[in-house]
Amino acid sequence: MVAIKNVTIVMPDHYIPDGIILIEDGKIAEFGRKISIPDGAEVIDGEGMYAGPGLIDIHTHGDGDRYFYEDPEVSSKILLSHGVTSVLPALYYNLTKDGYLDAISVIDKAAAEGKFPNFAGYYMEGPYLNPKFGCDREHNVWKGDVKKEEYGEILEKVKNTARVWCVAPEREGVVDFVKDVKKEIPGIVFSVAHSEATPEKIEELMPYGLSLGTHHTNATGTLENYPEVRGVCVDETVNYNDGIYAELICDFMGIHVHPYMLRLVTKIKGKDKIILISDAFVADGPPIPGCEEAFDINFDHSGEIAGSRLTLDVACSNMMMHTGASLCDVFKYASLNPARLLHMADKGQIKVGNDADIILVDHHFNVKKTIIKGELVR
Repeated sequence: MVAIKNVTIVMPDHYIPDGIILIEDGKIAEFGRKISIPDGAEVIDGEGMYAGPGLIDIHTHGDGDRYFYEDPEVSSKILLSHGVTSVLPALYYNLTKDGYLDAISVIDKAAAEGKFPNFAGYYMEGPYLNPKFGCDREHNVWKGDVKKEEYGEILEKVKNTARVWCVAPEREGVVDFVKDVKKEIPGIVFSVAHSEATPEKIEELMPYGLSLGTHHTNATGTLENYPEVRGVCVDETVNYNDGIYAELICDFMGIHVHPYMLRLVTKIKGKDKIILISDAFVADGPPIPGCEEAFDINFDHSGEIAGSRLTLDVACSNMMMHTGASLCDVFKYASLNPARLLHMADKGQIKVGNDADIILVDHHFNVKKTIIKGELVR
């Protein structure tokens, strides 16, 4: 038995001050006020901090310095130190077919050996996206026809581990690709990404499980019906449809998503359909003019923004700063909502029977302790 005492417990819509959480066999056994701590329990003193569910980063490529497939164990430990108790490594369209297969083998091996305890499946950011959008697109080798003989082996490799698969609905042959993936992975979440698809093309895929907008307002196109009239495209479709969650990259300067846009999207989508992501990438290009102080984002050598250097705890802190979100709100955006999207019923909130993935943070969302399945790892 493990007991966490002297904490304010963060619930989805309220706080429990002077709280105690009891953990048994890696699960939350009891929580609340005036809970008796059993004799012999290991006691963790929360020292007045806030206790919330471990963070779930559904979309990140690594730890900012390396991709997951370069050293999964190191990346895992770094993310755990930042409170990320579940993560979906994102595999990008700059990988060749063999690159995808090799990356998956490396990560799978680390997870099987217990060296990647927060691995929760894959986020497939490709291969069939719109080649006009996204960083490092000069290395995109997937610009041709959608062919089963090219993607079939990748699909077979991740059929038990992929949770999200990104597509550009306007690509010729994508509907057949989606049907093939859905047949092998019935519970897959499809996401519209790197796209300039019409609302009709996007909504055509919703019955197959399209319920996410990848890094909302980034790497999407706008259709212009007339020179003076703004058209409707991916961003508007994600905003309009209640069944689609919106991913947001929230950096310190508000470069990926302007703070006003963050507030607008939150107002439109509501607190239950926002998912914060880090989208940490690996790139070493020089900052573009005006972004010299953007310490938490990356640039490639063609002058494009190339993901971030964020960890999800910092994204939560930035979201609080830019939008006035509460701790309850950002724990929802970075834990409960991702868990609901991915049907992870035993994660995402402090609840009896859930996995004891718990982090302790201060009021600025600085992570002080990380517990995964009842084990203190930081």
